[in-house]
Formats: sequence, C-alpha cells, structure tokens
Amino acid sequence: MAGRINEEDIAEVRDRARIDDVIGSFVALRNAGGGALKGLCPFHAEKTPSFQVTPARGFYYCFGCGEGGDVITFVQKMSNLAFTEAVEQLADRYGVQLRYDESGTGPRTAPGSRLRIMEANAAAADFYAGQLLSADGVAARQFLDSRGFGRQAAERFGVGYAPRTGRALATHLKSKGFSEEELIAAGLVRQAGWDFFQGRALWPIRDAGASVLGFGARRLYDDDRMPAKYLNTPETAVYKKSHVLYGLDLARQNIGRKAQAVIVEGYTDVMAAHLSGVDTAVASCGTAFGEDHARLIQRLLGGDAFNGEVIFTFDGDEAGQKAALKVFGGDQHFAAQTYVAVEPTGLDPCDLRLQHGEVAVRELVGRRQPLYRFVMGNVLSQFDLDRVDGRLGALRAAAPLVGSIRDTSLVAGYVRELAQLVGMDVDEVRGVVSRAANRSIPGGSRGAKAPVRTAVPAPAEPPPDDDEPPHPDDDGQDTLTGYDLPAPGARGLVVERDTLKLMLQRPEVFSRASEPWFGVTGADYTHPAYAALFTAVSAAAADAGDERRFAQAVVDSLTDESLRHLCVQLTVEPHPMRVDARYAQEYCAKLRLLSLQRTTAQLKSRLQRTNPVENEKAYNQMFSRMVALEAERRELLRLSSGD
Repeated sequence: MAGRINEEDIAEVRDRARIDDVIGSFVALRNAGGGALKGLCPFHAEKTPSFQVTPARGFYYCFGCGEGGDVITFVQKMSNLAFTEAVEQLADRYGVQLRYDESGTGPRTAPGSRLRIMEANAAAADFYAGQLLSADGVAARQFLDSRGFGRQAAERFGVGYAPRTGRALATHLKSKGFSEEELIAAGLVRQAGWDFFQGRALWPIRDAGASVLGFGARRLYDDDRMPAKYLNTPETAVYKKSHVLYGLDLARQNIGRKAQAVIVEGYTDVMAAHLSGVDTAVASCGTAFGEDHARLIQRLLGGDAFNGEVIFTFDGDEAGQKAALKVFGGDQHFAAQTYVAVEPTGLDPCDLRLQHGEVAVRELVGRRQPLYRFVMGNVLSQFDLDRVDGRLGALRAAAPLVGSIRDTSLVAGYVRELAQLVGMDVDEVRGVVSRAANRSIPGGSRGAKAPVRTAVPAPAEPPPDDDEPPHPDDDGQDTLTGYDLPAPGARGLVVERDTLKLMLQRPEVFSRASEPWFGVTGADYTHPAYAALFTAVSAAAADAGDERRFAQAVVDSLTDESLRHLCVQLTVEPHPMRVDARYAQEYCAKLRLLSLQRTTAQLKSRLQRTNPVENEKAYNQMFSRMVALEAERRELLRLSSGD
C-alpha cells in the first residue's frame, strides 16, 4: 500500500479542484452576493436554500444542517470515501500527479487510473442496460418479470444483461478507446481477455454520487460455469465490497431526511422495497453486513443519528437468527436504535411484494421490533421454562442482552419484561442482570451507570497499516468534540464572533497592521471556543496574505472537530459590511474595549477592598494601573468610533 500523500500535492488538489465546480455538479448554485453562492443542501431536504459556498476561500457550509468543509470534505461525504480516496478521485479528475512518501511502495494506482475505471464502469453499465432489451436478453427479462419487475423498474435501477458470447463487452469498450489493461483493472475483463460477467442479469452498484463502482450479477442459465448464484465485481481501486451498499445512490438523501435505514439482503429486495415506498432500503454486496457498513450508515444518518433507527430484515429461520446475533455483536457501532423486521412466513421483501403487494412490504417494516428483543426471544426459546433449571439457564443467557441495552432509561422496564417471560422475581432478575453488565440497574438501590456491552464482544479493530500513517479524516469519522459551541446570535458574544469572522475571511487587511491583529490577544475572548480558535488564527499568521490558504491552514491545524466546524462556519458566514483595514481596526478596538472594561471592573473592585493606609504600596500601584487603563479606554473609544 502507498504511503501518505505529499502535503504539497493535497494543496495543489485543493487549488485546482474549484469548489464551485465540484459542488456545482451536484447542486444548482446561484449568486448570493459578496462572492458567495447558494443552493439547496444535498445533505438534507430543504425548500429554501441554506447551503452556501465561498469559492474565494474554498469552503462550503449549510446553515440548516451544519454540514461544512472544503472540497475534499464534500467529495468524502457525497461519495462516502476516506480522505485519501477523495484526494485521489479529485487528483484524477483535475490532472494532479500525486506523490507518496517513501514509507510505502508508491501509488495504489497509476495517475488517472481511478477515473478511467469509473468511466469504463459507466460505459459498461450503459452497454449492459442496452443488452437487456436485445433478443439475447430475453432470459434476463423473463427473470425480472418473474420477480414482479417490468421495463420501467429495470430502467429505474439500471438493471442490465451480460451476453453469453464471452467477449462482447471487451470488444465494445475497446472500440470506445479503453485498453485491455484498464478493463482488467476495472474488473470487467479477466486476464485471459474474457468478459468477467457472462450470461447474467446485472445490477450496477453506485456510490452516493451515482458513480458506478462495480456490478452484482445473478445466474440465469443452468449451464453457467460459475457455481455461485450471485457474482460480484472483484476488488478494484474503486470497488471494495465491505465499503459499498447497493441502492445507496437512491436511498442516501431519504436516509438522512427520515433518520431511518432499512437493511435488506439482496438486489431484488432493494428494488421491491423502493417500489413499495420504503425508499431508505440498501443492501450489502456479496458480503455480510459488517462494521464498515455500519459506519457508513451512521454517517448517512448524520445529525439525527441518536434519534434515528436502523432496521434489519431477516428470515425467521436459523440463518436469520444467526445473522441477527452477528448484527447484535456490532450494534455498538450505531448511535441509532436497531430493529428487526421479520416476516412470519419467511418471505423476503421481493417475494412479499410479489405475493401480497406493496402494502405488505411497508407493513413488514412497520412491524419492526427492537433487535435485542428478537435476539432475546431466540435465546429464551432454547430453554424449557417449565423447569427451574431451564428458567435459571434462560435468565443467565438473556441477562447480558438486557444489560447491554444502550439506553439505560429502558433497562428497568426490560428487566421487568424478562422477569415476566421467565417467571422469576424481578429483584432476582435485576441482580443477575447487574452482575452480567457489571453495573447497577435502575430500580435497585443505586442509580444506573454508563452502559457496558457484554453480550457479544465487539470485533477487534484492525491494526493500523505501517505503510500509511492515518490521516485525521481517513475513516470518515469525526473526532470527539471538546467545546460547546456558542449560538451564532448569542448576546454578549457578537463582537467576539464577528472579529474572528473578519480575521478568517479577510486576513490580508490584518497583515498590514502595525501590530498583529491590531493588538487583539486570546485574553480578549471570553468564550473558550472563540479563544481556542483565535490561538489557531494567530499561529497561522504567516499565511495571512492569502485568504484561501489562510483559512485552510487554520482548519488543518485544528484537531478538535467542534473547532473545525466553527472555523468553517465563520469562514462561510456572510458579513454585511465591506471590509478594509480601517473597518477591521475599529472592530478589533471594540473587542479590546470590552475586554478592558472587564479588567477595569475587576481592578476597581480590588481597589475598593484595599485599605490605602495599611497597603499603601499596593493601593498606589492599582491606582496607577487604573489611570493607565482609563487612558487606554479613551484611545480604544476613539479607534472603535472610526476617528
């Protein structure tokens, strides 16, 4: 694997990839005045534009949902990529040659290769879709028809057909200018030159931005040489099965808007769910739903994650129970509540729609039950509750499940429910659950402590790759926040906020001052977040002559995610006045004046409490300081008024 990307190349990517150009391919932007652009936010549903882009500084921010960042952040969130992958994608698009440090073995792929793979995949998707309508595609059309999907549904989901001839796709794409090496790298052609998919129905697997990453294929013919019913694109530079979800391009916005994600098991299940009105459905591709998928869903839920819900559809058979137990083991990866929707007849969403209609699919999701309750029911069913030893065994097996419930306010009720199910005393059940969870349970003599999951161990985190030091944003996750951010219109903090806003948006007017930042220091800020951000602003003073590089330097220097969020917000937030050096000096004088008034009030209080006879020296020193502060106050009043 390659080492870390050279920082100069990352800066070059930011310079060449104009943020208005990149975002403009997803969002219709219009002039908002002051060099800013506005549009409807792509991260949440809205009717009035609150999404703002400032091309001069290279940042975007949504004043509705709080999403913000630079051009790399935008690509990360839109396409659900890691930091390095987003940089590589932009580098391919804008022709930047990336260099990697010497700890690795060089780039993962040749420059431009990722872009060519994406282009080849898009061309292949068009080819397959066209073949579905050909005479040879009759078997695929018959299969879709047998599953309740007509031509309109096939076009909506981009379903296609791979001819049986073996080289049809390769011949077609080579005529479009793609080399055999590029087609092999994309997983479309095998080393021997044969098409990877032959005689199968195909579904394009897209990222959140609707770019085709790979394909999923189903067997149609009994003499198919590949034994597996389903076959997926092999791992490529853009397709990693543990990082993709089928239907993501269709469900992404709905998941964020409804704070709900429905996880089904197959491509036709996703189709059936969406056609039935369950437009938050996605499915894993060729692998079980895992930790990386969970993190992806968590990001899609965004700000509503803690109030959201993740619903898994499982069969009621033994395989479904095992799948539920596995998901329960990774449940700690969700902040949202997890549920299970089980069809008693064992039908999957596709068969359910086919046999009982679209209403039945919606009802399936509506009948969801908490994941823990489904798992606990399966655990209890393994014991004979008519026997004393059976009840005790059931309690010991179920206690860790109840003790691992994330919401401790619900545990007391679940303890009573478990006591009723096993027919035992509530206090006895509470004691067993408390010991299993290694904490006190509400309803006993002590209050609840933080939840500790003990039912199923969490999967171990993979060791970091020595060849590529992790970037702070590489996993797409936010770091822990350490500051409570002030409200934009908080009374008493308006001057502090606006001064920082000026510094971030127009640093060049401050760089011409006779003293740094017109004399403002960190002590002039009363809010910890503003004070910490000013410290970062001061540290980046060397870049103050270039407004774009300056804002990026400040953001890059911040390790606390809440401060990064605040910095981006202030960088994009509009300012009503035209700023020059004199105006900036006035604003800084106002901030310093407020700080001086606080200092004067404290000194006056000490002076009043000091006896001038008993502590003459200290009194005289404080009095002299008061005189000096008064002179400074008059000067700041003059500067703040523009005189």
